[in-house]
Amino acid sequence: MNRTRLLTTMAIFVAIGTLGSQLLWFPAGIAKAYPVQHAVNVMAAITLGPIPAVGIAFTIGLLRNLLGLGTLLAFPGGMIGALLAGYFYKWSKKPWMAASGEMIGSGMIGALFSVPYANVLMGSSAGALAFLPSFLISSTTGALLGLFVVSRLRQSNAIPQPNL
Repeated sequence: MNRTRLLTTMAIFVAIGTLGSQLLWFPAGIAKAYPVQHAVNVMAAITLGPIPAVGIAFTIGLLRNLLGLGTLLAFPGGMIGALLAGYFYKWSKKPWMAASGEMIGSGMIGALFSVPYANVLMGSSAGALAFLPSFLISSTTGALLGLFVVSRLRQSNAIPQPNL
C-alpha cells in the first residue's frame, strides 16, 4: 500500500471512530462504552497492521479529547487494544485473533493501566475492579462489531483474504 493510500485509509478510520463514538455509546459501570473505537481498532489492525492501528487509536483519542467528547481513558484502552489486535492478527492471520487481542488489550490490560493513569492524570481513586467491567463490555461489543464488519467486507471482496 502506498503512503498516500495508507494515510487516506487511516484518516477515514479516524473519522469513523471520532464520529461513530458519538452516535453509538452506552453507559457501562463508571465509564461510557464506545464500541465504535474498538471496532475501528479491529478493522484497522486487520487491514493496516499494528502500528497504523495504534496511530489511529491515538488520533481518535486526541480528537475526542480536544473536542470535549471523551476522557483521557481513551488513550490507554484504545492504543493497547489496537497494538495487541494488530500483532495477534499479524501472527495468526485470523480475524478472530485480532478481536481477541482487542478484548485482552483494551478490556483487561487497558483497564489495569487506567488505574494509575486515572489517579495521576484525572485525580480519580477508582480501583481496577471499577474499570474492568466497563472496559470489557465496551471492548467485547466493539471487537465483535469490528469482526462482523470485516467478515462482511471479505465476503464482498472489498478487502483481500490473507495469504496463508
